[in-house]
Amino acid sequence: MEVKRFDVFLINLDPTIGHEIKKSRPCVVISPDQMNHHISTVIIAPMTTTIRNYPTRVNCIFQNTKGQVVLDQILTVDKIRFMKKLGRVQKRTQENIVSVLQEMFAT
Repeated sequence: MEVKRFDVFLINLDPTIGHEIKKSRPCVVISPDQMNHHISTVIIAPMTTTIRNYPTRVNCIFQNTKGQVVLDQILTVDKIRFMKKLGRVQKRTQENIVSVLQEMFAT
């Protein structure tokens, strides 16, 4: 399965502990393509339709549904958890993800 940065996959996130985002849900690949092509794990950010006014959330519209990319819950998962490809986030959402990640890790 080819995995590219900013693709959206349905990913099985169970089992989880505590306040981690649960169940199978759409997730955005945020790891760079160089990494995605050479190792069996991928860094992802879950998506949700629950809107929170947090600086670590990126608003998006995916498949005609308003939601957010949850950058405060990024995690590394094995590609075995990937169930199916759902599409790709829009260019503006990609830019916003990169901007928020830079803000999170550059300060």
